[in-house]
Amino acid sequence: MSVSDFLERGALVNPGAVCLRQGAVAITYGDARSWMRRVANTLLAEERGHGRHAAVWCDNDALGFLCSLGVMRAGMAYVPLDTRSAASDHERILAFADVEVLFFQRRYADAVLALRPRLPRLQRLVCLDAALPGVSDLAAWCAGASDGEPSVEVALESTAWLQTGSGTSGDFRMAMMPHRAYHAFVAFCLHWMPDPQAVMLVAAPITHAAGGLAYHVLATGGQLVLIDRAEPRAVLEAIERHRVTKLFLPPTVIYRLLDEPTRAQRDLSSLKFLAWSAAPMSVARLREVIEAFGPVVTQAYGQTEALGISCMRPEEFIIDGHIADDDRLAAAGRPGLPFCRVAIRDAQGCIVGPGVDGEICVRGDQAMTGYYRNPEATAAVLVDGWVHTGDVGHFDDRGYLHIVDRKKDMIISGGFNVYSAEVEQVLAAHPAVAECAVIGVPDADWGEAVKAVVVLRDAAGVDDAALLTWCRERLGGVKTPKSIDRVAELPRSDRGKVLKRELRAPYWAAQRRGV
Repeated sequence: MSVSDFLERGALVNPGAVCLRQGAVAITYGDARSWMRRVANTLLAEERGHGRHAAVWCDNDALGFLCSLGVMRAGMAYVPLDTRSAASDHERILAFADVEVLFFQRRYADAVLALRPRLPRLQRLVCLDAALPGVSDLAAWCAGASDGEPSVEVALESTAWLQTGSGTSGDFRMAMMPHRAYHAFVAFCLHWMPDPQAVMLVAAPITHAAGGLAYHVLATGGQLVLIDRAEPRAVLEAIERHRVTKLFLPPTVIYRLLDEPTRAQRDLSSLKFLAWSAAPMSVARLREVIEAFGPVVTQAYGQTEALGISCMRPEEFIIDGHIADDDRLAAAGRPGLPFCRVAIRDAQGCIVGPGVDGEICVRGDQAMTGYYRNPEATAAVLVDGWVHTGDVGHFDDRGYLHIVDRKKDMIISGGFNVYSAEVEQVLAAHPAVAECAVIGVPDADWGEAVKAVVVLRDAAGVDDAALLTWCRERLGGVKTPKSIDRVAELPRSDRGKVLKRELRAPYWAAQRRGV
């Protein structure tokens, strides 16, 4: 059973329907299946299959997406590359992952050709959209291949994706995600966002969360509409034009949609699900999103190492016809699958009850099998079949999961534990604050002092004293920041997570602290 089975099912139930739409190009399910199979059969003819790795370097591109499915159908592991990353990052990934085949768009040809001499294991280059000297072009490369069912069987436990982490910890890890993890994730998505006639707008990078989310749409014969970038006006125009029912974006882009002046002029009535994940959203901004878009807002919590841990469905943000209270809005939802176990463990490894903070641990089919070429990290994170997420949280008495912080982001100030996420929620609720991050910095008296780093909507509209007073009235003295830094923007990973290690680094350069 392969990830490609989702496309196979879509082609079985809806062969003549549009599977992928990109600009003026529309690819039916029958044609999409043909492309996927020919890619797989060509790879197999070149004796590339189980145990081999192939990467795709492209923007949100229909053929690039189908190549990734073809790679997995051949039994190879797919290595996604994010076009927002530097070429040096790609070189590191391609080398570490032992990539033998690279599919890429013409616009990245110069970078690819520059890297190739330094990647001795890279044996085959395939350009998606052009014929280049010394490089195979996709159409010609697989022209002679059959579009019949590939003969190879793909095991559920074999690696489908080799997925790099988000980079918040500063080290380098690639999670081996088996095919069974995506089978579980499709079940999770069908529970989270049920929609038998889905039209999903793929505006976030299809090489990451948006790609995994696309699989459940394929499984039901729905349509994927691809655009290159999540530019607010382009997103709103696409929703209206294509009658989009599902959209996934990181919180930062949703904020830009909120602020887009043309939003009110668009017909967004087709939208059933506006989903986010990858990073937390402040309760104050979440209220704005629900007020602006209506009861379609939904979120999920998961990690590179464990897909689809919990979810909040749109109806759970509404209580008795009104937007729910802050405690409900701050929740990460309930576990989304009956065959996924989520537990909170204390420092001794014991499972604790509701209301008690501890590390969030996950066990189920959606978990990784380990980190590629990193047994030490695997042993630290995957213990007795449980993924230790590194997130601190608790369950409330109604079974909702609340994430209070990353373990490494917790600040110990004067002997007290301060969860940065709690302080961030309070700061983000101030009308002058657009975004913020809270870190610990060295302090002679406190050990660590709480520092806020803020992006203001109007820098002239509020002073630091007013922000500190706002926090003190709601948090008390220990949790209130001792100082504030103002910045134009927060440093983020490719997936939108704030890189607190970069914020902390200047303050801890002469001292030791975990990142």
